[in-house]
Amino acid sequence: MNPGLAALQPYPFQRLGQLFKGISAANLPEIALTIGEPQHAPPQVVIEALTQALGEISHYPSTTGSASLRASIARWIERRFELPRIDADAQVLPVNGTREALFAIAQTLVTPGEPGRVMSPNPFYQIYEGAALLAGTNPTFVPADSCNKFKPDFSNVTADDWAQLELLYICNPGNPSGAVMAEAELRALITLAQEHDFVIVSDECYSEIYPDEQAPPTGLLSAAANMGLHDFTRCLCFHSLSKRSNLPGLRSGFVAGDADIIKKFTQYRTYHGCAMPPHHQIASSVAWSDETHVVANRAAYRAKFEAVVPILSAQLDVTTPDAGFYLWPKTPFDDLEFACELLKRCNVAVLPGQFLGRTVNGENPGENRIRMALVTDQETCVEAAQRIVQALEQGW
Repeated sequence: MNPGLAALQPYPFQRLGQLFKGISAANLPEIALTIGEPQHAPPQVVIEALTQALGEISHYPSTTGSASLRASIARWIERRFELPRIDADAQVLPVNGTREALFAIAQTLVTPGEPGRVMSPNPFYQIYEGAALLAGTNPTFVPADSCNKFKPDFSNVTADDWAQLELLYICNPGNPSGAVMAEAELRALITLAQEHDFVIVSDECYSEIYPDEQAPPTGLLSAAANMGLHDFTRCLCFHSLSKRSNLPGLRSGFVAGDADIIKKFTQYRTYHGCAMPPHHQIASSVAWSDETHVVANRAAYRAKFEAVVPILSAQLDVTTPDAGFYLWPKTPFDDLEFACELLKRCNVAVLPGQFLGRTVNGENPGENRIRMALVTDQETCVEAAQRIVQALEQGW
């Protein structure tokens, strides 16, 4: 039995179920702001392409995906991140959603049995930790708290820590805070990766939800190219259609970057048996080729933040994030108790922040915060905010 299984912690939503067990919710329609599952309508053009391509299920798909899908992804990367050329055959690999690929990349890159081979921000997307543990190493964490504007703070990472590192996970824009790392910060990490021979895995699945159409978040590949690293050595970015295009059930994304690593990852995936279904590939190609629905998607999230944040600000310490669709407010008391009280008093479910973090040196950076996913329609999000504020105004 893989010993890493014993070290896995329950997933946050398992813990949430246990926390809420036995609680009598307020007699109001339930509003769940817990899971980051987009509820906006998927683009009709993609649904039509998917339907028309159903006959393709009679064929085995290739691990590397179709040439047309890889080309669509490569052209999207070039447009979005202003890059001169992406080699669709060598630098792009379609995957079944970023969650699966973010887990699998650790199995490719990490030497089992050695501590400190994987580093992650804290709080974090739980897949990073699970991937490290099941790859045979114990992850190390760097805080991403308010002291550093919720971006990972690498100031206390030693030269020895960097030297033994093989895989650095970053989430940019960040989950849960939505904080965006600047290009200078990405460049600093790339310089360290070149010096100490580790790979940066940049989870960029929230990169297409941002408030200013003229200021999209910078990507890892842009930072590398602007340093002259056009082969993206030791750099991988992961993108998904789940958030960008409201297609979480399509399970479609890609990894792009260093061609040598992509080649090895492809070999691993050939044995893993995780090729994207052919009809999903055709629909994905259509999605990556269309920006109209993405602009509309951003506008819908922008409107929700503009409506919800002023309401919540009357009673909570909360700000609009740099990107993404989460709010990460500070709670007036313990986040576990706060989440339970919200359920009791107004039947609004939120995720306690400490479920997304780990205690390091006596501190969990997620404590006394909650994550609120503004994924449902604007009217429902506004109602949730109003209920929360009314409950706080009544005094606890």
